[in-house]
Amino acid sequence: MAPLLEVRDLHTHFVTKAGTVKAVNGVSFTLEAGKVLGIVGESGSGKSTLALSLVNLAPFPGEVVSGEVLLNGRDLMQASEAELQQVRGKEIAIILQDASAALNPTIRIDNQMTEALEGHLGIGKKQAEATCIQLLSDMGLPDPKEMMKRHPYQISGGQAQRVMLAMALAMEPTVLVADEPTANLDVTIQAEILMRLRGLQRERNMAILYITHDLSVVGRVADEVAVIYGGTIMEQTNASNLFKKPTHPYTYGLLQSLPRIDVKQQILTSIPGSPPDMLDLPDECPFLPRCSKALAKCRTSFRPPLEEVFPQHKVACFNPMDPDGELGR
Repeated sequence: MAPLLEVRDLHTHFVTKAGTVKAVNGVSFTLEAGKVLGIVGESGSGKSTLALSLVNLAPFPGEVVSGEVLLNGRDLMQASEAELQQVRGKEIAIILQDASAALNPTIRIDNQMTEALEGHLGIGKKQAEATCIQLLSDMGLPDPKEMMKRHPYQISGGQAQRVMLAMALAMEPTVLVADEPTANLDVTIQAEILMRLRGLQRERNMAILYITHDLSVVGRVADEVAVIYGGTIMEQTNASNLFKKPTHPYTYGLLQSLPRIDVKQQILTSIPGSPPDMLDLPDECPFLPRCSKALAKCRTSFRPPLEEVFPQHKVACFNPMDPDGELGR
């Protein structure tokens, strides 16, 4: 099956007085219709910049300097701003990380939701309102008609998150980019939103790029997981493989620091050192300064490419771990 979304060697830089921040540093992946790809990484790893770069919305002074983003074979990086405005929301929708901040506090929810439908689909206000009310109901919001009349500051964080989900799904996009859609919500609301999102995704055969720092969440919703570090993907495989057979030393370290109910007598350990300075990224593997398994080749070569080392299991490492969790060399 041809991928619905294909990203090839994407680079997004922020040129500042202090230097150039390589926030996205050569990211490549594919996403098929009806599938969920989870992007996992710690704060500052480039996840949110990657999400915005897909539709050329990296905040100033950010700029996509090279790479391709192919949607149904069409390179969005070569599209004009007018063409991108038709793609955003209608073909690729983005749920931003902080729903309360993303909503305009001075405009009622009904106006914010219906504006996009009227502009993109050319439908009347009444039809747009009916569609939005149904979507709010699908998101589990009580009395959606009353909710439409409120301002964002009059609703809770969980309600704002559901409103953002409804807005993103209103035009039935083929690709949904969800950037930490359940961050700062309690686990009960989080589970309900994830269940509703997964249900709508299956109904519409929609592709989802789910971005998070929470491995436990991505393990529940993603078909495939890509672990990002220092602006580049370290490992990519299906969710089961990632938890059972971590191959990159960074992924292994993350899982060693995560409490798990399926592991008896687990001793939690942390990864020594600090994340890389994005202003001064090395040409070598970005995890090199923190990796206890590095080889001489790691210190003398350009960062390793993301390659398949086991069936349906890609890793960017010169010394990957074997399927039993032991070092390859």
